Amino acid sequence: MSSAALARYHATLAGLERRSRIRALAPQKGIDFTSNDYLGLANSPRLSAAISAAIERGVPVGAGGSRLLRGNHPEHEALEAEAAAFFGLEKVLYFGSGFAANAALFSTLPQRDDLIVHDALIHASAHDGIAASKAEAVAVTHDNVEAFDLAIRRWRAKGGKGHPWIAVESLYSMDGDQAPLLELADLADRHDGFLVVDEAHATGVFGPGGRGLASGLEKRGNVLMLHTCGKALGVSGALLGLPATLADFLVNRARSFIYSTAPSPLMAAGVREALRVIADEPKRRMRLKGLTTFAAGHLRLLLGINPSGSQILPVIIGDNARSLRIAEQLRIAGGFDIRAIRPPTVPDGTARLRISITLNVDEEQIADMIECLAIAMEEDSL
Repeated sequence: MSSAALARYHATLAGLERRSRIRALAPQKGIDFTSNDYLGLANSPRLSAAISAAIERGVPVGAGGSRLLRGNHPEHEALEAEAAAFFGLEKVLYFGSGFAANAALFSTLPQRDDLIVHDALIHASAHDGIAASKAEAVAVTHDNVEAFDLAIRRWRAKGGKGHPWIAVESLYSMDGDQAPLLELADLADRHDGFLVVDEAHATGVFGPGGRGLASGLEKRGNVLMLHTCGKALGVSGALLGLPATLADFLVNRARSFIYSTAPSPLMAAGVREALRVIADEPKRRMRLKGLTTFAAGHLRLLLGINPSGSQILPVIIGDNARSLRIAEQLRIAGGFDIRAIRPPTVPDGTARLRISITLNVDEEQIADMIECLAIAMEEDSL
């Protein structure tokens, strides 16, 4: 292949480099203030033992095919039944990732005469699913119930005949704030629509028994919930809870479900155990809440930052290059693994450090990190 054929890709990468937007893979190194392993389950002996026990009883590593061919393993079905009972949902489908689940949901369930109204800050996976949908779509101001309502009423006024789909995250991954779920559920009821709640960063951490911030809405027949398994649950995959009719529709029409090899049965066994840990060990959530409160107090005291109210604590820097410099200074000075988050993951001008509090750290490490952060930010401003 000639160098000219690659020139456009080199040019794009060079442009990203100039704007301090270039991405590169980096190893896990240092004290964890960046992962989503909120409850410290990713290296849990209990999950490891569950996986070992599954291997011993003959559960295969690979599924060997899609769920509709030979890949539908009893571990998948057991997980889906147990997850439905745990979250109080009518039906659950297990996907290989939250991205795959959102892509399937939004590209398949909203119909051509429907409207998708989504929060402007919703996850990239939802954006990709929405882009593949035949339904009309509109983004609205973050956490603004009136904006959702206005978008739906304008659509109806223009002749919209179908059903609206309101799409939000219960806890936003880059800001750590919560969606007004009850008001949005009521709005969906008033407009004969559906509410889709991505619980990715709330599952296992918030709600009664760690069942998420949308817990209590599960008996409404128009609320869909996505619980990812690779964050607080410490494993991988995603559990999509929805009415049985919609689950059957996905099994018949969702291309990313039909034509993908099924998730590993071993991972399904791991998720089953993770749900049991969530139920059996509420002290994990209590410890995380204590650490989050401790970190929030230090951020307020040393940096004057009003905390988000969750384990996700963004420190807005604004400038891309400065965010990278401060993150690197934290790594060099204190061995803290904190990553700079830049556009397009976050809006222009809001580059930030995304501090994630997990059970992989303690109060002393949190205090040291925030003190180091305060110093780094002051020195970088000189």
